[in-house]
Amino acid sequence: MAVAADRLRNFGFLVKDVYRLYAKHFERHASEIGLTLSQCKVLGHLSRNEGISQARLAELTDTDPMTLVRTLDRMQQDDWIERRPDPEDRRAHRLYLREAARPIMNRMWKLADQARQEALSPLSPAEREQLVGLLERVQGALLQLESK
Repeated sequence: MAVAADRLRNFGFLVKDVYRLYAKHFERHASEIGLTLSQCKVLGHLSRNEGISQARLAELTDTDPMTLVRTLDRMQQDDWIERRPDPEDRRAHRLYLREAARPIMNRMWKLADQARQEALSPLSPAEREQLVGLLERVQGALLQLESK
């Protein structure tokens, strides 16, 4: 019983270490097309949340706002993103993807699929589904605790 309790005590460390190792693995793949993990996070979140504010994007990508501004500046110079004034807050901008980002994102998603496949290779398809389902349940519980 003590061994099981010890394994559970390591839950947070394990989740963090799995993320660290996976991010490092993904970053090796992303570097093949000249992208950083930070750029991939921005493109991935922006593709799901067009019109998002810079502040919210910084929160979702777990990026310091000043670091995010530099990343966005580079992406805007490359014509990957567009900043539009926020109609509700004249000091803020809303972010949108440009057409030039689409081919880069297609390559990014293919690399992400490959990295994910490699990381999950020890698991059967059913185990993969179970793992994701369990993590979603833990995430849901934590989101509920956050809103209290």
